[in-house]
Amino acid sequence: MVVGVQPDSDQTGPNPVPEAPRYLNRELSRLDFDERVLAMAQDPKVPLLERVRFLAIFSQNLDDFFQVRVAGLKEQVLAAVAAASPDGMSPLEQLRAIRSRVEELVDRQVSLFNDQLVPDLAQAGIVIVRANEVTKKELSQLHSVFRQQIFPVLTPLAVDPGHPFPYISHLSLNLAVMVRDPQRHQQRFARVKVPPVLPRFIALVEGQRYVPLEDVIALHLQSLFPGMEVVAHHPFRVTRDGDLDEIDSDAEDLLAAIQTELRRRRRHARVVRLEVDPGMSAEVLELLTRELELQPTDVYQAKGLLDLGSLSALSHLDRPDLKEEPWTPTTQPRLRGLGAEVPDLFAVLRSGDLLAHHPYDSFATSVEAFIDHAASDPNVLAIKQTLYRTSGPASPIVRALIRAAESGKQVVALVELKARGDEQANIAWARALEEANVHVVYGLVGLKTHAKVTLVVRREGRHIQHYLHVGTGNYNPSTAHLYEDVSLLSADADLGADVTELFNLLTGYSRQHRYRKLLVAPTSLRTGIKQLIEGQAVVGGRIVIKVNNLVDPEMIDSLYAASQAGAQIDLIVRSMCSLRPGVPGLSERIRVRSIVGRFLEHSRIFAFGGAQPEYYLGSSDLMPRNLDRRVEAVVPVTDPKLSLRLSQIFEILLADDVLAWSLGPDGVWHRVPNIHGLNSHKRFQELALESARSNGVNGVANGVVNGVVTTVPHARA
Repeated sequence: MVVGVQPDSDQTGPNPVPEAPRYLNRELSRLDFDERVLAMAQDPKVPLLERVRFLAIFSQNLDDFFQVRVAGLKEQVLAAVAAASPDGMSPLEQLRAIRSRVEELVDRQVSLFNDQLVPDLAQAGIVIVRANEVTKKELSQLHSVFRQQIFPVLTPLAVDPGHPFPYISHLSLNLAVMVRDPQRHQQRFARVKVPPVLPRFIALVEGQRYVPLEDVIALHLQSLFPGMEVVAHHPFRVTRDGDLDEIDSDAEDLLAAIQTELRRRRRHARVVRLEVDPGMSAEVLELLTRELELQPTDVYQAKGLLDLGSLSALSHLDRPDLKEEPWTPTTQPRLRGLGAEVPDLFAVLRSGDLLAHHPYDSFATSVEAFIDHAASDPNVLAIKQTLYRTSGPASPIVRALIRAAESGKQVVALVELKARGDEQANIAWARALEEANVHVVYGLVGLKTHAKVTLVVRREGRHIQHYLHVGTGNYNPSTAHLYEDVSLLSADADLGADVTELFNLLTGYSRQHRYRKLLVAPTSLRTGIKQLIEGQAVVGGRIVIKVNNLVDPEMIDSLYAASQAGAQIDLIVRSMCSLRPGVPGLSERIRVRSIVGRFLEHSRIFAFGGAQPEYYLGSSDLMPRNLDRRVEAVVPVTDPKLSLRLSQIFEILLADDVLAWSLGPDGVWHRVPNIHGLNSHKRFQELALESARSNGVNGVANGVVNGVVTTVPHARA
């Protein structure tokens, strides 16, 4: 069952609610999450190259934050939008608060890298060498590397009356170069782009020593400007608006409209951030801010290397001694064949639903195997699947769909062209699917399709049987090794009928809005979740919710009301949380925690009730965009064994005191005190190994997992 909670003894009435805003600001909450990621990079108990990886993730997260969230706020300011966010802050106030917060975080990031990670890496034999630190032998090597590999790729662009200021591409690293004509005594500006097609760090022959690519270019600037005097050079980087949500979904050809918008944004998207070295001269900085149409508040200084997201290259070095022990996902006993025999997955599902918890349970032997099995089975008539993000045409899932279509099966792929950051890739493999005679559709007008659903239609004797998958993660084998997600595989007749009607809605003309079991956005999901919350709004009520983000005011108000009515509520929110927990009279029975560790917490799981809770899982976070502007699917989990497995997942997450953070009434996150040393990611690995060695019994009963009591009263901050 869900973690049990004794009702509060104090039922004398609500205390007065303080004057603090009812909601926390979502943008600042997102930066709080980035700070938790940065804390992983600061943790000396984390292996060194894992710390480097977390630092790179932090930098990449900031890039995403600026190109989407900051860009959106800037558009609101330019449009003179006066509406405040739910917490009461205007767009301009939010931008000011973001500026202050980001400056603080970047200072910590730079200090961590320069003062701790660089020396620690050097001590471990991975030395990052700057231009002024190379030996004569290394300099000779760099001359050869530059002539043979770098120089042919470079294109210096001058700025003068005959050469307008060049376009600076999104997230590009550049050198601003000042040169002087010795004959005319004129000083000119030129831009040299650091080619993203080349490795960011150039390996040197003398041991594991690496020079940043921009330093190698800087050492050879004279060869790019022969006859000119190189006066100075400064690295800089720009971030542009990267959101495509404004595309007209009513366009007759959505694919063509997105391609046009991608081309337009590559040339005309507004710059929202300029990163520079503190040593940049006032003259060059003024030129850049003027030409890029920026304000001083859009400029961020960072001492040392820019684009620390590229440090991910170092985290891939073959140094297992500096990384976490490799994890190989396990195969559940029900999915194992006898010897070399491949199990009949359809027979497995006819005997009962199956739940997979990735990356602990193998994605390859569950979800991929399900689709591959369907593609090869001669009795399968049709396969229908939503694809939001995947690993492209080489993906085993895409290859299976192509193979199924080529064998004459009816194959439908609903491709979401507006999956942020993957638009161009999705266009490419959508065309590859079309060329293989897969029916490719792009979903409903005005809505992104974010649901993770597959339907298999199979002839079995004289009747048709439906098999399905509903999950919380993308059909992407690459991220399945890094993201924590859950998958439900089922042969349930009602769910099969629901998913059939969902695909009819997505591919044809339908006004379907009621389903037997599924909760579907934007029609029934909001009201369904709200009713489930309201059903627990009593003394003794119990709610546990795990999502990536919780920012929807209506959902938050429903949780507040349930808390005030006596329900005990635990929320596991990875990133943004606008709910303020633990406030007397408002949310005193609500606790919020976040798990940040080796694997990215990505699953969305919901539990309502204490003694016999109802469980749901699906693709939706509790955000307005998920509930109102996307197609999402959330499915009930009714099999008692699978419910017990979800209960186990919740119990372990709520008992974690190694990776967990708790949110206080003041809106500040704190690490949960380490008392028992329970790391949920390691515990799930242990359980997966134990299950794989067992005869199929999950070893979960009455809050005891293989002899270890995991039930806790509740996770108080």
